[in-house]
Amino acid sequence: MRNGRTGRPARGFTYISLIILVAIIGLVAAATLKTGAMLQRSAAERELLDVGAQFSDALQSYASATPAGQPAQPPSLQELLKDPRYPGVRRHLRKIFVDPMTGKAEWGVVYLANQVGVIAVYSLSDAKPIKISNFPSRFQAFDGKAHISEWKFSMMGNGISTPPVVSAQQTAVVAPVGPSAAPGNALENPVFPSETPSVSPAPVVPTAPPPTVQTAPEY
Repeated sequence: MRNGRTGRPARGFTYISLIILVAIIGLVAAATLKTGAMLQRSAAERELLDVGAQFSDALQSYASATPAGQPAQPPSLQELLKDPRYPGVRRHLRKIFVDPMTGKAEWGVVYLANQVGVIAVYSLSDAKPIKISNFPSRFQAFDGKAHISEWKFSMMGNGISTPPVVSAQQTAVVAPVGPSAAPGNALENPVFPSETPSVSPAPVVPTAPPPTVQTAPEY
């Protein structure tokens, strides 16, 4: 009987130890999964930088091969695969890569005004990046970006280095200056400091000399 009584606390202690051990194993497993996910995301971001560098190089190659008088930006990404400006097969990019962040061969594209030319490519992922600093020199503009989609891979690599997209709402309209300006316009007949009209001095009128007074000689 004594042995049975002393065995109950021992079995209870064993159960508690087993529960604690299972909880520790669960925490370690969760931490391992989280670390694995972080490492996978970090690897995907590094791959995105490699792919983005190839897009940047392709845009630069297309611009360098542009004949005189033609646009230096391709109308779409397809022109990077086969340049239609030359009779033979000329490639600036071997394929449209799969976005490592989304798993799809779909990319965001930044165009010039009126969508006449591609100036940058970016991922459609809106996730927060793990890497936020210490980028290669060509991608220093990515420092501190809050979303992956803000990594714009342009011709020169470091952000949008070509002329930005211009829309009608962003274009400043300057009113004409001079007599043709509309009445009431704030820019009508402006006067700048260097153009302040000068005031001509009053003409100098010469004064007549005082009259000579002749006196009679004394005898």
